[in-house]
Amino acid sequence: MDVGESAENDNPHHISPELYEDLVHYFKYASSAYQPICLRPNGNTLVSQFSNVVSDIQGFVARDTRRREIVVAIRGSASVTDILMDSQIVLVPLLSPGVTVPSGTRVHSGFLVTWNSISIQLLAIMRLELAKHPEFSIVTTGHSLGGSIALLAAVALQQIFAERQVRTYSYGAPRTGNQIFAEYVNGLFGTKAYRVVHGNDGVPTVIPTSLGYRHHGIEYWQYTHPPSEQTTFQCAANGEDERCSASTPSQGVNLAHTNYFGILVSTPFCL
Repeated sequence: MDVGESAENDNPHHISPELYEDLVHYFKYASSAYQPICLRPNGNTLVSQFSNVVSDIQGFVARDTRRREIVVAIRGSASVTDILMDSQIVLVPLLSPGVTVPSGTRVHSGFLVTWNSISIQLLAIMRLELAKHPEFSIVTTGHSLGGSIALLAAVALQQIFAERQVRTYSYGAPRTGNQIFAEYVNGLFGTKAYRVVHGNDGVPTVIPTSLGYRHHGIEYWQYTHPPSEQTTFQCAANGEDERCSASTPSQGVNLAHTNYFGILVSTPFCL
């Protein structure tokens, strides 16, 4: 089903237990990406780590044989360099190896620089791994800055490995690009782009729409406690549902940003 295909998505509604379990499952990868090394990501096989010392970004590629998927997890902000990248909010054309997007597509300049700093390295890892596992799908995931980079990675991976299914999960990620970019992402992934927000986490709304930014859909808003499928809304497909997290004025980095589903960000799931 494409984004916007069903009128049901125009009204926030609670999600299924199965979807809730998936959202938690991929958050554990995103949380583990904060570790210097994760030998068994989410209990699965570590394929390779990747990093760039200049942009100070890191992550890993893992293989889940049971789910038959290759998972790319990217760390969120953890240093002064990351914060500097976060602050580079000028919208620039999306120019990246292997990527072709509609005219007028623009993204956060700091996020793009960060993604491009690891893109060739990551794509080389993925080519080798996917050649060994031609039937596996691809998942990207990340928290905060990592969620935005995971989205850019998903766009590149879906274009370069067009025969594979690609899904992407972000947790507490800021707006990444303009409306043309958001609409392109919605068309490329449909319901396979999962954007999760915890309560009044201020990071997803810290970059305002007045600067030309717009979220892609669909948002999954875990709005109150205790965390469960009954306290998580699936919001409208337009990415900017004013009845969900956009209804809360941004407080920037706050307590809600530091934990998702009752899990403290950077908790390792590496055994």
